Amino acid sequence: MKRYRNLEGHSGVLAYDIRPDAIAVKFVGGDVYEYTYAVTGRERVERMKALATAGRGLSTYISQHVREDYERKQ
Repeated sequence: MKRYRNLEGHSGVLAYDIRPDAIAVKFVGGDVYEYTYAVTGRERVERMKALATAGRGLSTYISQHVREDYERKQ
């Protein structure tokens, strides 16, 4: 996983892993959630990938637009 840059300084996201049709996100508590095209939707997953790469806004986007729409929790 790649460390999330957290440019705003208060994100709940620690790291992420971009995959062709998904993104896995590791949160401060240690849980890893996988968001896929099949469950989360292509548009939202692609937006999450862009935010992860930018290092800003990923946690807020997930809490406001994605919530419980994840494939699995590890």
